[in-house]
Amino acid sequence: MDSILQALLIWKGIAVGAWLAALFLAERLAPAAPWPAKGPWNAPSFKRVARNLALWLVNVALSPLVVVPLTAWAASLAPQWRPGWWQGAGGLALDLLLLDFLIYWWHRANHEVPFLWRFHRVHHLDRFLDTTSALRFHFGEVLLSALARAAVVWALAFPLRSVLVFEGLLLVATIFHHSNLRLPAGLERWLALVVVTPSIHWVHHHRVRRDTDSNYSTILSPWDKLFGSRSPTAREPAMSIGVEGYEEKDLPGLIARPFAR
Repeated sequence: MDSILQALLIWKGIAVGAWLAALFLAERLAPAAPWPAKGPWNAPSFKRVARNLALWLVNVALSPLVVVPLTAWAASLAPQWRPGWWQGAGGLALDLLLLDFLIYWWHRANHEVPFLWRFHRVHHLDRFLDTTSALRFHFGEVLLSALARAAVVWALAFPLRSVLVFEGLLLVATIFHHSNLRLPAGLERWLALVVVTPSIHWVHHHRVRRDTDSNYSTILSPWDKLFGSRSPTAREPAMSIGVEGYEEKDLPGLIARPFAR
């Protein structure tokens, strides 16, 4: 991997880490929904955050060992069929739009394909949402996503730089729309016309299956309206979060959950 890509990875990590820390603090100072168990600083809340971060640390270890090398390998082997005009800043913008479109369908598949849902359900079992929920994914889902992404990177000849820039934007967007940050109603209404906001994504985590299976957009919000998957449900501050018919697990239970009957 060349020095430019290594620098991009470092700066991506710094930017995402700073964004996570800022929103983690901001959502506790100005929450949109009441914190469960009498606030964000007690033992149950710390246990929940620790559980989410533990799942994230497993995936942090997987990234340099599997995810990034697999993506780089797919990019290096991709057939060079792209026309000359698909270069530069314009090409990057087109890549980002196309990747966001594709991740909408991958997210939707994670809900509609039973095998994929077994892994993605771990993300949805969280009974409350905050910035740490954006980091909570089963390592099996991460590996399946890496395989799917490698196939797409190879088939569509995505440059590795485009994928890394998109990954950074994806993490920033995901941390934002999982957060419990209270936004001015007018600002959030305008933002929701273009990007996924907490008011949109919290409905996706509503403990009612018809809402869970909706609002699949990740960065740009119009995909759901375009493909008929936008929920009419409005977010309520006290809306129940989780998976209908299932309860949260401890860390070993979450790791084992996809493999249970």
